[in-house]
Formats: sequence, C-alpha cells, structure tokens
Amino acid sequence: MASDGAVARGVNPNSIGSDTERGPWTVRDKVCAVTGASGGIGKEVASGLAKRGARVVIVSHSKERAAATVDEIVHATLNPHVDLVVADLSTQAGVRSACAELDRRYGQLHVLINNAGLLIGKRGLTADSLEKTFALNHLAYFLLTNLLLEKLLRSAPARIISTSSMAHAWANWDWENLQGEKRYSQWRAYSNSKLANLLFTFELARRLEGRAVTANAVHPGFVRSGFGSTATGPMRLGIRLGWVGAISALKGARTTLWAATAPELSEVSGKYFARCSAVEPSAAAKDEAAQRRLWELSERLTGVGSAQ
Repeated sequence: MASDGAVARGVNPNSIGSDTERGPWTVRDKVCAVTGASGGIGKEVASGLAKRGARVVIVSHSKERAAATVDEIVHATLNPHVDLVVADLSTQAGVRSACAELDRRYGQLHVLINNAGLLIGKRGLTADSLEKTFALNHLAYFLLTNLLLEKLLRSAPARIISTSSMAHAWANWDWENLQGEKRYSQWRAYSNSKLANLLFTFELARRLEGRAVTANAVHPGFVRSGFGSTATGPMRLGIRLGWVGAISALKGARTTLWAATAPELSEVSGKYFARCSAVEPSAAAKDEAAQRRLWELSERLTGVGSAQ
C-alpha cells in the first residue's frame, strides 16, 4: 500500500503538467475508482465511465447491493471490466482496507472519485471516536486520496474529483466544534463537511502543482435519490418535499462525468464545477489559511504523515 510519506506537498491550482505528449485524455482502458457507487449519483457515474470503456472499480460498504450494481452496469454497457471493493469508508480501518485492496489488484489508478457521503440526523461516533458525518464526508476523502497518491502519481496523468455541494455556502464553521462536540445540527454537520471537501480540494491542488495529477470538486445539483434517508425531523420532511423539483441521478452525474472525462480539463486543477462549468465557491472555501489548517488537522486525525 502507498506509504504515508506520499502525502502531497506544496502547490498552485492552475499549473498542472500537460499530458499532450501522451495524446488527448480519454478514460478508455484507464482504472477509475468511484466511492459510494452502489446507487444514486455514484452508480450513474460508474455506469457512464463503463460506457466510455474505463476499467471501473466500485467502492461500497454494501456487498449485496454493490454486487447487483456491478452486474447491472456490466449488462447495460457490455463492459466486463467493472469490479467491486467492499469497505466501510466511515472507519479508517475500512479506508485502509479499500486502499490495500486497490493496491493489490491494480497496477495503476487514473481517476479517483470521492463520492460517498451522508447527511446524518443524530450525532454518532465511528469506531475511531470521530463524528460520523465529518469522518465519512471529509476524512475518508482525505485519507483515501493520500494513501492512493503514489499510485495516482505513477499513473499520471490522473484526476481526483471530490463531490461537494452548494450546501457549503451555508456552513457555520467553528474550529472548536467541527465534530459537534458542543452542539450538533445535522444540517450544519453536512454543510460543514461540504465546505471541508472544497478546502481539502484546493489545498490538494496546490500541493500537486506540476505533477500531472489534477484535483477538482463538483456540485452535482439537488438529486432525487437516497440522500437524506438518515436525516430526522423537519430536515427529512424538507428533503422529501424538495424532491418535487429535484433532478435525476443520471443528470446529477453529468458534472462529475465531465470532470473525469473532458480532454479540455487536462491542465485544470483547483476548481469547483457545477453544470459542467467552473463556478465561484464561497469566500470561506477560498481561505488559504483555513485550507492549510484543515489539512494539518486531518493529518493528525488520520495518522497520515508528511515525511517528504
């Protein structure tokens, strides 16, 4: 498995190495891992990659559901190269297990799509004694990406795409209450985690400058899916009422697929995309001091070192 010394270091979001000598970017025959892909947006992203001839790896905690998804995608796309890695990404042992399995099975990794996430109604802790929303929606992205970074760099050009949300604009960031230690709100926990996705992505892009691995984040839109099924009270009701105007998972997958496949994005990094275009994130997301501070905190919480 990739060593903790593979942690990305220092970088500018718009200066990633060109792959023009290798020909135009395509995902055909490239290894693409998608987390949280047993249903919803992740499933449609995995299917779209398979249609384009990629070697797709679905990472999911639900073996039965994900196995059925693999069979469905293979049948629909006639692409036999769709595999499954079973892992609970809400725990750091699960993330490390997924990384070890990806490392064992595949010599290369060209696209990593961090998509798994939840909105959780009641505060709970993982086996690592971390708040569940923060652990799954942010720390899993951070740890999995860093553990797989050596493989991505060896496979370059490569792309890292993380699913954020416009909900990040409603974050109520408090360094002393990031895990709801003092007070917990399911919406605050979720929106803070989506802001964390952007802070992580922008810092990662800087650290990867000039190394032919790009890092971008996407807002898929408000999608009619299983999202919010673990919400409680008025939040759960509000999400269900909002489904009236929500888009399908297929439409929700479009921006992520574009970010993964578009040749014109080969040298674009450190961006936030919605509706297949770059959009401005909140001012809080662009705070470079906060980006560095969250990175350092995430290193401590995950045990990832920075020996380079």
